[in-house]
Amino acid sequence: MDIHKTYQETIDYLYSFVDYSLTRGFRYSPEKFDLGRMAAFMEYLGQPQQAYPIIHVAGTKGKGSVSALCASALRAAGYRVGFYTSPHLHDYTERIQVDNQPIGHDELVALVDEVRPYLEAGHQLTTFEITTALAFLYFARQNVTAVVAEVGLGGRLDATNVIRPCLSVITSLSYDHTHILGETLAEIAGEKGGIIKDNIPVVLSPQKDEARLVIERITAERNSRLVQVGQDILFAPVSHSLQEQTFLVWWASEQALIDAYIESGGLQEWEPTRFTIPLLGYHQVENAATAYAALKVAQENGLAQISDTAIRKGFQEVSWPGRFEVLQRNPTIVVDSAHNRDSALKLRLALDDYFPGQEAILLFGASEDKDVDGMFAELLPRVSRVIATRSFHPRAMDPDNLVELAHRLGKPARVVHEVEEALQEALSYAREDALVVVTGSLFVVAAARECWQKMTEQQGVQNA
Repeated sequence: MDIHKTYQETIDYLYSFVDYSLTRGFRYSPEKFDLGRMAAFMEYLGQPQQAYPIIHVAGTKGKGSVSALCASALRAAGYRVGFYTSPHLHDYTERIQVDNQPIGHDELVALVDEVRPYLEAGHQLTTFEITTALAFLYFARQNVTAVVAEVGLGGRLDATNVIRPCLSVITSLSYDHTHILGETLAEIAGEKGGIIKDNIPVVLSPQKDEARLVIERITAERNSRLVQVGQDILFAPVSHSLQEQTFLVWWASEQALIDAYIESGGLQEWEPTRFTIPLLGYHQVENAATAYAALKVAQENGLAQISDTAIRKGFQEVSWPGRFEVLQRNPTIVVDSAHNRDSALKLRLALDDYFPGQEAILLFGASEDKDVDGMFAELLPRVSRVIATRSFHPRAMDPDNLVELAHRLGKPARVVHEVEEALQEALSYAREDALVVVTGSLFVVAAARECWQKMTEQQGVQNA
């Protein structure tokens, strides 16, 4: 059997079902996202999602990073860890991982073949629902002892919401998918807060008041303990480089101790917990503090063997590419998956922090449903020119429209349709002290990473 061909046929088969991530303009409603049919599918599979404790993570930004940090720490603590995430960066199997290893192509093919009779019996399942169910089934058969499951979209009606986790986590909330989740932060928080279950604890990243108040109300209604990062657990950055950053974290009840520690210049006998992560940008310190809070609460709710030593090791070893990732220096290439205004602001702040005063060339592509006006408002004051491109994704915005918008904001811009050629074009403008920033879409970031790896391999062959 030609597994490469069979695997591609299997992926095409999965995408033959309704995939709302590829659909232009839809509403997030029970008619389209019916948890009843997902629940029925899980019953058909024997309820595999009940076989292990699950940390369930929702949010607008940071949920992938928090999930990856939690999964890495759980592995370091000795758990056999299932990790479900979306979308993938390079290969569909990245969505379903056990101990940091994606499901094999042959294993995914076998699972899909196994459930084909059910799928073809007219149950109207979506691509994401099928993938989610197969992940839970695979984890059970792999005898995992802990799972971190990232919500796909929203929370309340998301396919992952058929689980009863040991802990729910909600990361930073901002405006994204507003035509689906709501036009206000309160509406978005209501959808994300839909993962909160009766009597199941919740960890919440720092939020704007409009979102925070909604989550506080939902947790009170459902008698769920709420731990808020920035209120109950506090954190502060210590140092950072282009390789890693270090931060402190402490409970609010330890504030007097941290005050004395700071005033003494670090000479007190007591000192706060210190962690180092390879993920860059202040926002990743916030994400790591959220992951730490989640792991400490999970320790009290079914995952007792987690220790600070394991968390420290897991945080140091985490890998989460495509998120303020520095691919090379001289000239520098930074790729980042920012795709809404809030994440574009965080990217700009990180650029100012790590590359102060350096000229930046922006290689940009986005989906047409994104707030490109908002992203450009944050990014364009920081760049000297824009190279507009597009990914293979059906919802990719016409790069001519990106150029028009960049011109309205007073920046030189041009279209280069193919990402590989666009990267070469951007590099041609970048002197040794300049940097190329690739962002706007995870799909564009993935394409740029693949092109860069190809360029690097070719240069290696030439220099051999």
